[in-house]
Amino acid sequence: MVYGEPRMTQDIDLVIDNQAIKPVLEPFLARLETSDFLYHPSQVRAAIHEKSMFQLLDKIETLKLDIYPRELIQGELSRSVWVEVFQGINLPVASKIDAAASKLIWISRGSHKNRKDLRIIFRFGSDEEKRAITKLAHEIGLETLLKQVLEEPDELVG
Repeated sequence: MVYGEPRMTQDIDLVIDNQAIKPVLEPFLARLETSDFLYHPSQVRAAIHEKSMFQLLDKIETLKLDIYPRELIQGELSRSVWVEVFQGINLPVASKIDAAASKLIWISRGSHKNRKDLRIIFRFGSDEEKRAITKLAHEIGLETLLKQVLEEPDELVG
């Protein structure tokens, strides 16, 4: 066994259209066979069928993709905004409002790692985005949780 510097994974969350992936699932899996990604074909197929998350891990770059074949917030795919993620590569990404709402939903399910991210999104959002996040939090029944998270300090002092 070789010991060296520990490598941290970089995570990317992707939401894909479940209905759009179904007809191209087998060609997608065939392409993965020639890639540097580690995956389990049966788990990918099951995740698509059950609309649950699956993962791909790039064994060279230590990049982990968490792929969600369903919308957490209704309409989030249609509200995506195009962003130049890498030079010359534009991809649709979740709007700030949907990203904040998604983090809020995960917090309500017990995730603590999204709390600071939510505060940062809110703090650096425009007044219009803050109003929209608050409105969406109200619509999904999480406005009280949003207020609680926004009142928390970013770091523990002690």
